[in-house]
Order: sequence, then structure tokens, then C-alpha cells
Amino acid sequence: MNNTRRKTSDNALKMPSLLEALELKYGSTAGDCSECSLTDEETELSGSPKNAALSVSIFIPKKSPRHTVPALLVLQDCDIECAGNDAEKLRNKCKNVEELDLAQNKLSQWDEVFGILEHMPKIKFVNLSFNSLAEALEVKHARYESLRNLVLNGTRISWATVQDLVRLLLNLEELHLSLNEFKTVDLDHRKPENINKSLKKLHFTGNPVESWSEICKLGYSFSNLESLVLAECPIRSLALAEENRNYDERSSPCQAIPTFVEQSKEEDENENVPSEFMMVQETEPQENGEVRVKTMPEKIFGKENCTAYNRSESECESGNKIPSSHDPFRMLRFLNVNGTLLSTWDDVERLARFPALKSLRMQGCPLFESPREYTEHERRQLLIAKLPNVETLNGGGVISSQEREDAERAFIRYYMDKPEADRPERYAELVGIHGKLDPLVSVDLTPEKRVKVKFTYGDLVEVRCVDVYRTVFELKTKLESMVKIPANRMRLFYVDQVMKTQYGPEEMLYPNKQLYRYNIRNGDEIIIDSKLNRFVSSSSSTSSIRS
Repeated sequence: MNNTRRKTSDNALKMPSLLEALELKYGSTAGDCSECSLTDEETELSGSPKNAALSVSIFIPKKSPRHTVPALLVLQDCDIECAGNDAEKLRNKCKNVEELDLAQNKLSQWDEVFGILEHMPKIKFVNLSFNSLAEALEVKHARYESLRNLVLNGTRISWATVQDLVRLLLNLEELHLSLNEFKTVDLDHRKPENINKSLKKLHFTGNPVESWSEICKLGYSFSNLESLVLAECPIRSLALAEENRNYDERSSPCQAIPTFVEQSKEEDENENVPSEFMMVQETEPQENGEVRVKTMPEKIFGKENCTAYNRSESECESGNKIPSSHDPFRMLRFLNVNGTLLSTWDDVERLARFPALKSLRMQGCPLFESPREYTEHERRQLLIAKLPNVETLNGGGVISSQEREDAERAFIRYYMDKPEADRPERYAELVGIHGKLDPLVSVDLTPEKRVKVKFTYGDLVEVRCVDVYRTVFELKTKLESMVKIPANRMRLFYVDQVMKTQYGPEEMLYPNKQLYRYNIRNGDEIIIDSKLNRFVSSSSSTSSIRS
């Protein structure tokens, strides 16, 4: 019976329109101001000159707050498909709504979405997650100046629709596009009308984009982006194809690329060229259309043959800027790359070039997970040292100056014993700041396993090697053959040769205590006594007192 009633109740909550869902949840007259206004008779009683003595009027609404549509309206999973037929009634109910959550409904037409939003002049936040909104958007010309936050996770939205929304919502500050199965970013940022300068935060979690070149399109399209979440995107590197190509080209900047090389005896003559000369090649067109390359010696430092290269990392040989990983993200302050496939320290060095980056989340990447070369503490230190501008790392507090200095010194010591070819550029920078450091002294604080101890029992003195990991009782058992006293009748007193003048002998009372916990060292002494002697001595003293 209860199950039947519950099913009936659940089915009653499934409504095809927003208006019907509102009426079910808040009543059919929700939002009607006439329900909360005073009648003429009440107004006369409270404010007329005849009742001037009643100077205070108390307003008590007839409708319960439960029946009033709130500013934060949540209608998740209600099977809502459309706005509703009565626009006037919907406008009255929704005119004060500022935040709207319609996640997991059955909205599929953008006309219906905007049919809802046009009745909410104060709307600031809209969550449409997990509605199937794959159909194209016909751009609406209505003004949505108050809308700041739009959540479109798992909506299967197309990039064409995203582009239209970017043009339409000029004051949008935060956009969620997670879990939409985007493999590429198809935003045309080359057209000025497609660039949105108001957007500050973008969530792009869980989209199968692998190339950083595609991510850069987001930066160009949202030129003032300050926060970017790329968690669980399978990005393998922050490098751009253009960067790699430029690196290969400038690896030998003075070397010409021949188009055709004629083998001749000139090659043999070049072997005797003096060391201050280098071999350069000049091209000479032939009558048959081919190009003959002549190889001849020239001075290495001749101005006519080699140019001094002094450029930033975003410039190429021609002096023109080439794309760089950080170029589209000049304003980015927060970046989340948790769970990506970044696997080299080169990518961390690229992150260090983001000019405004202050907060970074970088966990669960192959760089740290496989192989497990670093402890968590070492990983944090290496990241801090490589990222001089980052102030918060992986959600922790602000990195203190002391922690940064410790991390930078640890970074220097980590690379100081490695070959110079394996040292990153940051190593030289930090050596310039902190100088060349001495390696840390390796101090082994574990106790020696065996020490030489002097054992004294009356006039009997013997030096023996003792295993400090044995217990007091085990030591007594070993000494039974020496002093002919049972272990349970034996007393031991430890004498520290350094502290004996201040503290004297210390009785070793606890049979299960390991010897190293007494800090026993070579040259110390253990005095052996019998419990029987203590009994005899106490008995004799008692007899003397009685006499």
C-alpha cells in the first residue's frame, strides 16, 4: 500500500511544462500579488484619519511562504519539456527568480529555454545540465544583461550553439561545458564578433580533447579568461606543433638547408680548412634549371654569415611571434589539470611561463604516478621550485617564503649531482639566487647493533659485546653463567660514562625494554647485583634496629 502511494506521488511530480511544475509545487496562485495585498476595508482601518490613533499597521500576507516562488528555484528531474501556455501567469510567478536549476529535465528546444528565461528579468544563474540540447540555436535578440552564470554540462551542445550563446550573452562571466564529449574546439576566434571579453571562468572537465592547440582556441575566444578547469581531459602535452617545429629549426640557426648538393673534389679540399673558419654553402642556379650548392670556408664570426640571436621564447628567426602555450592565456590566474596525461617536467616549465598564473591544481598525472620516483613532499618541493609565480598549489594555503626557499634549495641539491645536460634552466636561475650549496650530510641516527660494555660484579670485571636490540631479561639470561645468579634474582644498573657524575647508576627495572633505549654506547658499564643481597642487607639493618 505504501509502495503504491509512493509511486503515485512520484508520478505526480512528473510534469511536462514549467508552469505546471510550479503550480504543483507552490500552488496555482503562487506569485499572485493580489493574494498578499490589503483590501480597501483593511487599508481604511489602518491608515484613514478616523483611525489616526493606529499609527502602526502590521502586514500579514495571506499566502504562506511555502506557496511563494523563491528567488532560488530548483526543479530538477521533473520531466519539464516546455515553458507552458499561459505566458502572463508564468511571468507573474517567475518575475523575482534570480537562480534557476532545471537540470535533468527533458528540455530539447532552445526556443523553450528562452521562452522560460524571457519571463525572468532578474535571472543571474541558469543550470540546464543533462537536458538534451543538441539542436541548433536560432539566435535570440532579447537582452539578458543580468545572466552571469550558465551551466551546460552533459547537454550535447554543439559548438555552433556555444558560439551563438557567446555572441548573445555579452555579460556572461562563468560557463560550464563539462562532459559534452568535445574532441575538438570549433570556435572561430578570428572574427571579432565571436570573442567574449566578459567571461572569466570556464569549466571544461571530462571532454576527450588531447591537443593543447585545441585548448588554445578557448583562450583566444575568451580573451580575459581568469579560471580554467581541464580536469580529466586526456591532454598529453602543453607543447604546440609550432613550438616543436620552431625548436628544430633554430637548433642550428646558421646552417643553410641545401636543395641540391653536387659531389665533387671540393669536399676533400675542405678537410684542410683552418679551425677559425667554418664551411658555408652558397647556391648557384644552373642553365638546366637545377641549383648547384658551392661549399666554401668563411670566418665563423663573420657578420655576413651568422646573426646574433637575441629573442624571447615566442619569437622565431624572422622576428615574428610564433604561438606559445601560454599566449592565449595572458590573464589566467587559476588552472586545474588534475587527471590529465601530462608526463614530463617540460610541461611544468611551460606552466611557469603563464604570466598571471597564481593558483594551480596538478594531481593524478603520469608525471607523478608512474614510476613513483617522488614522495609527496618531494613532488611539492619540485613543483614550487619550478613555478616561481604560483602562490597556491593543489588547494593548499598560500606558499610561505620559508617553504619556497626550502623548496628551491632542495631543487638545487636534487640536480647538483646530475649531468649538466640533464639540469633544467631553472637550476641556473636558482643557483644565481642561493649560490652553490654544499650537499647535505647524511646522518645515520640508528643505534649501533653491537657495543662493548664493561660488566662488574663485585671484584669480577669482564668486557663483553652486547646486542643492543636484546631485552633486559635476555641480557640477564646471558649473564647467568658469568655470575651464577638466576635471571629472576638478578639486578642490573646502567652507568653512562658521560653522565655518571651527575646522575649515577640507573637500575634497569623493565625486563622487556630493549637495551638501545638506554642509549648504551661503547665503554659504558653495567653493574650486576643480586636481589638476595638487598634482602640480606634489609634484614640485617632491621636486626640492628631491634637490638
